[in-house]
Amino acid sequence: MPQLANIGSSETHGPTALNRRAALALMALAAAGIVTPAQASADDGLSTEMILNDPADPKAGNAKGDVTIVYFFDYNCPFCKKTVDPLNKVVRADGKVRLVYKDWPILTSASIYGARLALAAHRQGRYGEAHHALMAIKGGRVEEDRMRKAVAGAGLDMARLEHDMKAKDAEITALLQRHGAQADALGLAGTPVFLIGPFLVASALDEAGFRQVISDARARDSN
Repeated sequence: MPQLANIGSSETHGPTALNRRAALALMALAAAGIVTPAQASADDGLSTEMILNDPADPKAGNAKGDVTIVYFFDYNCPFCKKTVDPLNKVVRADGKVRLVYKDWPILTSASIYGARLALAAHRQGRYGEAHHALMAIKGGRVEEDRMRKAVAGAGLDMARLEHDMKAKDAEITALLQRHGAQADALGLAGTPVFLIGPFLVASALDEAGFRQVISDARARDSN
């Protein structure tokens, strides 16, 4: 398992104890990659390039942004759901952030179903709608039926979605396996986790927290 380079930190500020001091660790992404050459290659999905730029990953924000946020989450994670609005507001207001979604369903079997729904929706260009519909469901143990109804309520073509879930099952499964392997390689213990520039943040940030870490990432990049 790779070692995180614990040579920097960033303070975040928010209204709760969780957000006043996020758990941050500086990773040597640009310098050496996330894992050693013996552990990873572009083919196995564990390289820095694949974590940041896997072509199969859904993305949002500014494709040419100067800061990338890689977001590991689960649709049954209450803390992930708390971050949706703050993250969206900051990405929209900033205008120079690139967001990469990493569906990482680790909490329940329904979490896997939710991830498959969202990734199938990506095939019709509607990942964002499915993602936000699933994140808007309150609670932490949401069942499959409620997930499907939420996605249907977001206006997706459900017949096409069901078809794509079956037809693209192998591709979706491979992507979820890559996400799991990437999370393991990074030593992640749970959701949510954000890679914001060179920082790993294992905390549910508020708007101020996101803005602070984005600012810290830009400052470090300019040094």
